[in-house]
Amino acid sequence: MRRLNKENILKTLRQNIVDGHAVIACAAGNGLIARLEEKSGADLIVVYNSGQYRMNGIASIAGNLPIGDANQIVKDMGKNQILNMVNHTPVVAGIYGVDPTRNMSGFLEELAEIGYSGVINFPTIGKLSGSIRQELEQVGLGFMKEVESLRTAAKLGFFTMAYCYNPEEARILAEADVDIIVSHVGLTAGGDVGVKKANPLEVAIEKTQEILSAAKAVKPDIIPVCHGGPIVTPEDVGKVMASTCAVGFVAASSIERLPVETAVTYTVEQLKKLPLH
Repeated sequence: MRRLNKENILKTLRQNIVDGHAVIACAAGNGLIARLEEKSGADLIVVYNSGQYRMNGIASIAGNLPIGDANQIVKDMGKNQILNMVNHTPVVAGIYGVDPTRNMSGFLEELAEIGYSGVINFPTIGKLSGSIRQELEQVGLGFMKEVESLRTAAKLGFFTMAYCYNPEEARILAEADVDIIVSHVGLTAGGDVGVKKANPLEVAIEKTQEILSAAKAVKPDIIPVCHGGPIVTPEDVGKVMASTCAVGFVAASSIERLPVETAVTYTVEQLKKLPLH
C-alpha cells in the first residue's frame, strides 16, 4: 500500500460532502474486513489495537487497558494483515500518543514507511477521568501530550483524525488543526461483547452536536463525524446526521463485529435446521 497525499485525501472527502455523500470511516481488524470495506466504497479504513481484540472475541474496551503494546499492535496489523490488502483507500493508524517508551516522531515515520496515510488518537486519554486522569496529567502523560503527537503527525504529512468526548477538548483539537473531529459518545452497544446499556439516541445526538459545534466554532472547515454508544445502524447514523452538523460516521464494532456476529449466528442456526435426508 502506497501512502496517500493528505491534500488529496481531504479534497476527495470534501468533494464527497459537496456531492451529498456521508464520510464513512471503517475499522478493520483483519485483512478480509479491509478488503470488503474497500470494495464496498469506504472512504477511510482505520486500524485500532481494539480491532484485534474484538475480532478475537474480546470487548473493544480492552484496547484501553495495559494488556498489550497498542502502538506495536497497530504497526504489526498494518504491515502484516491490512495494508497489503488495500489498493487505493487511505488507511489510518490508531496511535497512543502519550506513549513514553517511544520517540513518537520516529515511530510515525515508521508508520508512514509501511503505508499508513493518517492517524487517529486511539487509545486516548480523553476517555479517562477521575483520579487516574488527574495523575496522568500531573506526570506529563496527559491530553496535551496526545494533542502534541497529532501535531507532530500533521507536520510529517499525515491526515489527522481525533476522537473527542467533550466540547472543551474539541476546541483544543480544532486549534491543533486536526482534519476530522469525531464525537465519541461511548462504547458501541449490542452484540456478544458490546456494552449492554447506552444512552438513548436523543442524548447521543445532543452530546454529538455539543462536541462537533464546539470544534467547528474554532475551525469552520474541520470535518465533523459521529461515533459510538447507541449509534449503531445506518438508520441511527441517518438520524444523527439529520439532527446535528455531523457529515459522516466512524464505524468500528458496528461494521466489523456486529455484522459478523449476526451473519455467523444466522448461518449456523440455518445449517443446524437442515434435515439429513
